[in-house]
Amino acid sequence: MTDSEQFAGTSARSTKHSPRVDEELEHEIQGMLKGERATRAEEWREVEPVAEGDPDIDSDPAGTLVGGTPVGMDADAVVRRAELARWLDRADFPADGPTLVEAARDHRAPDAVAAELERLPEGQTYERIGDVVRALGYPTET
Repeated sequence: MTDSEQFAGTSARSTKHSPRVDEELEHEIQGMLKGERATRAEEWREVEPVAEGDPDIDSDPAGTLVGGTPVGMDADAVVRRAELARWLDRADFPADGPTLVEAARDHRAPDAVAAELERLPEGQTYERIGDVVRALGYPTET
């Protein structure tokens, strides 16, 4: 199993809803489906359509991350860093390794994230997620 497979990257995460949420979402769009038009009473609440000639900000033609990959990093390193950052808040810093493991578990992080944080060298205090990533040996942007 590679490092990137241990983390639930964006493509590996489940995007399914519970049946209850599916029914709520379906109920919300019934008016649009039946009326074949937007159903908001206030026009300013409508999503503005993309103008002709504007770039498609949702497309990812080259298979790269949105916004690109920083120089000195690869896509896997970006995903791993993002996954660690997802489970740690700014309020969790500054902290040492065991405190960060506990904080991640308090935030209900997956076991793979907690195990990765357990690899942090002992006796060091980390000020931010960048310090954690460097201590774990991940490539960082140059």
